[in-house]
Amino acid sequence: MIEPHAPAPPGAPPAWTGPARLPVRPGTGRFLVLVCVFVCAACGLVYELQLVAFASYLIGDSVTQASVVLSVMVFAMGIGSLGAKRLRWHAAAGFGAVESALALIGGCSAMVLYAVFAWTAGWGGMWADGPRWLLVAFSLAIGLLIGAEVPLLMELIQRIRRQDAGGAVADLFAADYVGALVGGLAFPFLLLPFLGQSTGALLTGTVNVVAGGALVLGLFRRDLTRRARWALLLAGLTVLGVLASAAVLADDFERAARHALYGTDVRVAVRTDVQEVVLVGGTHGRPLDLFLDGRLRVAGRDAHRYHEALVGPALTGPHARVLILGGGDGLAAREVLRHRGVRRVDIVELDPGLLRLARRDPGLSAANGHALADPRVRVTTADALAWLRRARGPAYDVVIADLPDPGITASTKLYSQEFYGLARRVLAGDGRLAVHAGPVTTRPRAFWTVAATLRTAGFATSPYRVPGPDRSAGASRSPRSPRDWGFLLAAPGNTPPALRLGPGHPGALTQEELTADARAAERTRVTGVPASTLMHPRY
Repeated sequence: MIEPHAPAPPGAPPAWTGPARLPVRPGTGRFLVLVCVFVCAACGLVYELQLVAFASYLIGDSVTQASVVLSVMVFAMGIGSLGAKRLRWHAAAGFGAVESALALIGGCSAMVLYAVFAWTAGWGGMWADGPRWLLVAFSLAIGLLIGAEVPLLMELIQRIRRQDAGGAVADLFAADYVGALVGGLAFPFLLLPFLGQSTGALLTGTVNVVAGGALVLGLFRRDLTRRARWALLLAGLTVLGVLASAAVLADDFERAARHALYGTDVRVAVRTDVQEVVLVGGTHGRPLDLFLDGRLRVAGRDAHRYHEALVGPALTGPHARVLILGGGDGLAAREVLRHRGVRRVDIVELDPGLLRLARRDPGLSAANGHALADPRVRVTTADALAWLRRARGPAYDVVIADLPDPGITASTKLYSQEFYGLARRVLAGDGRLAVHAGPVTTRPRAFWTVAATLRTAGFATSPYRVPGPDRSAGASRSPRSPRDWGFLLAAPGNTPPALRLGPGHPGALTQEELTADARAAERTRVTGVPASTLMHPRY
């Protein structure tokens, strides 16, 4: 979105000496400038949103990444607005150059960031935070160029007909804000689902450079020297050529980037209404890896250990009626159905696309043993928290929370005191709740905060963990693969449930690790910060 600029100080020389010589009537000229403002504002907001979406998808913690991107861009827009004052004497040429640069940087930003993350994110060392700094650099550059637009457009619209500053600003900002609305709605509902992030950004850059070039070379060409016209035309055509070439190569690029991130055996990569789902292997005897929004959820040969550890301890007591929150891949349901005495399994999953794959994909459906087709299994497509709010009565002997890691901002509500309070309401008095609480080794604060939150909701907990995926094989070498999986077995009341783990599991956490739980709980009490808030990386 474009920010206002300060008016020229009193006594400053005018940026122009007379009205522009236009090929159209002044009224038509003003309308075309406002149309260009509309288009530029829409493109600018798309650039902002695609940077936020990219950061949330590949880096995680959407609130932090959105705050960084937007704050840096707004700051840069102010600097760009000030810097544009030096171009007001050559507003037409300056605006054309700004739009060419903005279209090139903004249009290619998604592909460049994706490439850097895919091929360098695992380097470590000094480059460990390289993708984050590159994201900040793109935010800064795009913000500077967006901020330079309105001061130059103000000069151009005043070149057509002198108008009081208040009226001109009102016209420009009206077109700007309406364009921002259109861009903000087009990104999630049109560009992202139908074109994807890379192609959507390239198309936005193409629209940007065409709109800017058409305004300058068509409407204000008489304000330009012959040399400036040819320079802007050549720059615009070059940018269009780069964007068009990138669009042609986008599919091959994304395929190569996925291979760099997930290995060479990528079989399915689809973006559902909720997330991107990537399946690696799973057929012809190859182990299956499942990635959701770039995060490893099923780790090939190690997947059975995760689901055995999640489900097994909870089903050592009564387990006729089982509720699985999440678990759309069907693997937790497969593990539940292996236990005798299970009469009913309810699955509440947000993503219908993942459920379709769990039923129809040959690799994933074979891995889950076609559990979703079992007559004892009933599937509901809904948000887990919203579903629990509508549920009534103690209806389940076991509740299994097979949900995204608590360190992801979007999933924080699924680890809140309200969530666990509602889960307790549907749990029988002697029932058990099993929670996947994220990796203990790399995110101990988040893990122990989940334990503290469960206690505030009236549960007693028994923490345990199992080793993460084998990083020596296949896609599990992803830098986002967990080193271990942490779980909490909870029961209503003050007595921790007995923990019985299967063979090959290391068992409950050590006394030293349990001491960290006490420190986490004390920090929660002393600071007065809600337990779910402590999952934020700054804690």
